[in-house]
Amino acid sequence: MAYDADVIVIGAGLAGLTATAELVDAGRKVILLDQEPEQSMGGQAFWSFGGLFFVDSPEQRRLRIKDSHGLALQDWMGTAAFDRPEDHWPRQWAEAYVDFAAGEKRAWLHGQGMRFFPVVGWAERGGYDATGHGNSVPRFHITWGTGPGVIAPFVRRVQAGVAGGLVQLKFRHRVTGLSRSAGDVDTVTGEVLEPSDVQRGKASSRVVAGAFEFRAQTVIVTSGGIGGNHELVRANWPERLGTPPERMVSGVPAHVDGRMLGIAEGAGARLINGDRMWHYTEGLHNWDPIWDNHGIRILPGPSSLWLDARGRRLPVPLFPGFDTLGTLEHIMRTGYDYTWFVLDQRIIGKEFALSGSEQNPDLTGKSVKDVIGRARADVPGPVKAFMDHGVDFVVEKDLGALVRGMNALTEEPLIDEADLRREIVARDREIPNPFTKDLQVTAIRGARRYLGDRLIRTAAPHRILDPKAGPLIAVRLNILTRKSLGGLETDLSARVLTEGGDPLAGVYAAGEAAGFGGGGVHGYRSLEGTFLGGCLFSGRAAGRAAAKAVG
Repeated sequence: MAYDADVIVIGAGLAGLTATAELVDAGRKVILLDQEPEQSMGGQAFWSFGGLFFVDSPEQRRLRIKDSHGLALQDWMGTAAFDRPEDHWPRQWAEAYVDFAAGEKRAWLHGQGMRFFPVVGWAERGGYDATGHGNSVPRFHITWGTGPGVIAPFVRRVQAGVAGGLVQLKFRHRVTGLSRSAGDVDTVTGEVLEPSDVQRGKASSRVVAGAFEFRAQTVIVTSGGIGGNHELVRANWPERLGTPPERMVSGVPAHVDGRMLGIAEGAGARLINGDRMWHYTEGLHNWDPIWDNHGIRILPGPSSLWLDARGRRLPVPLFPGFDTLGTLEHIMRTGYDYTWFVLDQRIIGKEFALSGSEQNPDLTGKSVKDVIGRARADVPGPVKAFMDHGVDFVVEKDLGALVRGMNALTEEPLIDEADLRREIVARDREIPNPFTKDLQVTAIRGARRYLGDRLIRTAAPHRILDPKAGPLIAVRLNILTRKSLGGLETDLSARVLTEGGDPLAGVYAAGEAAGFGGGGVHGYRSLEGTFLGGCLFSGRAAGRAAAKAVG
């Protein structure tokens, strides 16, 4: 029986595009399958902020950030906290990825035309000791063009493969099985879904119009994770993170359903670290949604007062932007699945960024003029739209009205005005002096020692109840589903492994389906800016290894 291609790639997200582009460079024939229509090429990466993790980059050096391979590896390992026998390959992938991020990664991407915003962001600041979780220095590099700018070089390379007769694009092809016709896994079967012209991200039809069967020497699984499937998220929710939330908003479209992981497992692949997930605690209901239950994440600066559902401040060091999963664990043990930011217009204008390419038209559109306009605005346009239309926002001139608005948004009126006033006044009393016992205020002052934060990310310390800084703002924060940190176990050649530890002959995996490499390169936590890079690194490894295997 003849082969239809050298390699079949399942999933046209960033990892799949990267693997396909590498296969094209090697002269291999590829069939690229995806259950969504062609307008969704690029997958979740298209919607991203475009953050990339580099180590000792020119952007960092220009801002006098002293980074190094040793410091980055220390941060990665302290954050990952690998502690399981199955962390053997994830640990090796982590070491290889930090080498990549400190070495050729930036030059490789720059050579394909990608450029980066000059101010480096400081995500996941940790707040523990030197060997614990968090980035010791700013490492979050925003791609000029955000998510669309990240996928563009790889879309271009894949389309060149199509023009050259090396790539067949098969959209609306939903895989239902992997099987062997000889010794290796070489057959992919599934359903052809009816054509769909829905907007990117919208739910597409699941009406079956036919069936398919393709054969190739090698199959690469790049189908993504489970973030759009809340049932699977709850089924994998670990006890260490408390009770699964009753309500969540979706940071990814519904087609991110995890189906392909079960299909690969049925063919003999080993899934590991399914309980390791990355969900955000600062989710908003999108006032102008693209997909069902569409959530947007706030990328906050450090100044907002973070309160639980009853109005109590979250404990140290659970400040905005410091420890996502530590905060999630704390929240889920309070008995409620939401929290609050309380702040003022001065803080929101400087410190709120919203994740997503569509929420950052200046960066996505590569407009220097609009970036300057955003920096000069009292409140950036996308943020102002949420203040005006978002169901999670309360904006009032005085604290009493703010509390009434907060209580009107929840099933129970849990916020007591007198208690909240006492909390804010106590915090405000700490502001006049350069020294304080309030560690959040200390963190704010420390952040402003970094030029990037002082310029565009951290407001000068001031009293929240100062009328000149108003109006007052409260934001209800929801749990936002996003990434799977576990997945198909792979060796450093991206070969999928079986329960016995041997390669599943003919099968490779990359991207979120492989836990971004090895079945869990991040361990328990992420340093941020690492997901797109993980797709690029593991997709490149899978494409190059598969190209050699079929040579």
